[in-house]
Amino acid sequence: MKRRFVLIVLALLAVINGLVAVRLFTAHAAENDPDNGYTQIAVFAKALQLLRQDYVDDSKTSYHDLVYAAMKGEMQDDTRSRFNGLGIEVSGRNGVLTIVTPMEDTPAAKAGVLAGDQILKINGTPTDRLELQQAVNLLRGKPGQKATLTILRPSTKEIKDYVLERAEVKVQSVKNAHLIDQELSGSFKIGYIRIVQFNEPTAEELAKALDDLQKRGMQALILDLRNNPGGLLNSAVDVCGQFLPPNTTVVSTQGRAASQEREYTTSVTAKERPHFPLAVLVNEGSASGAEIVSGALKDLKRALLVGETTFGKGSVQNVLQLPDGSALRFTTAKYYTPGKQVIHGNGVTPNISVPMTAEQERALFVARNSDAKAEDEKTLIRSRDPQLLRAIDAIKGGMIYAQDTATKSEAKE
Repeated sequence: MKRRFVLIVLALLAVINGLVAVRLFTAHAAENDPDNGYTQIAVFAKALQLLRQDYVDDSKTSYHDLVYAAMKGEMQDDTRSRFNGLGIEVSGRNGVLTIVTPMEDTPAAKAGVLAGDQILKINGTPTDRLELQQAVNLLRGKPGQKATLTILRPSTKEIKDYVLERAEVKVQSVKNAHLIDQELSGSFKIGYIRIVQFNEPTAEELAKALDDLQKRGMQALILDLRNNPGGLLNSAVDVCGQFLPPNTTVVSTQGRAASQEREYTTSVTAKERPHFPLAVLVNEGSASGAEIVSGALKDLKRALLVGETTFGKGSVQNVLQLPDGSALRFTTAKYYTPGKQVIHGNGVTPNISVPMTAEQERALFVARNSDAKAEDEKTLIRSRDPQLLRAIDAIKGGMIYAQDTATKSEAKE
């Protein structure tokens, strides 16, 4: 304890006296004694320097905040997702451990856990006393091990214990590609595809699904990104490439440093498809990559967004090497849609707002995590899925209007 106190004091003096002087002194000290306290100060000083220089929010990088955070042992892991065997992705949101979304076909989803649920306790340990990383460590475990989560559902104020058994999480990214029942779509052939998350094969799987639907005469598409927590950035960009022209900017990053400015574009060799009407379903569980896709398609006027405002998870984290071989991870930039809207903390707002009740969300989750029969689709949509029903109506309305306009134009000619 005494040695740690001395190191902290020396670290404070190092900050005050300047990073350069410390670096010169420690270079000599390290040669004679690898465990010399000044070697550790060099690591600490380097971390401070990097944070002061590149952390995305300069208002949060005062020496006071950084030093006291270091003494507290705090690790900022801003909306960092974790797949931990329970099938949930968690985030520290407004100081509360919040479930971004439970992944389908996992213990959490099958138990009825919903996006937006707040974890109050993990195995009896209150989460308000834990840093995000500590909570994540408690959630992790080997397949077969059980964890008890005390969950508050804000929409109903209900508090309930969920006993979940950890399992190996395997997620199929593209699901349920089909033509919507004609009792709902009318005279139009409207396709439906759901993307669960963005993995390496997602864009390829989506392309195959689109090819199949187009062969079956698809005239419009509804892309469901609800409760999609994101995944690989490049995969999300490639998915955009299925609907946008080649070499189109779909997302950009901006930070304090010029090196953090970057644009991500669709491939120059991307296959161009017919410009069919497109609606995208989003909700509070749509995060990260799902927000990049929905934000791009909305801003570029390629799709109509239906549902609820997305989660708001769009930051770039860099991992930089420190002198002792360890690494420092911190947020260096934020994602911006083509319309220069910040995703992080704000989310993407839909063109058509359609809220869902907790009962409807639960019913939808149950249907997705069970062997529901295809013939039950229209009943499920009409009674439990107002967002999909509204998207179908919007697509139909747009296509009817386009047909009427074309007919009037031909009559004038």
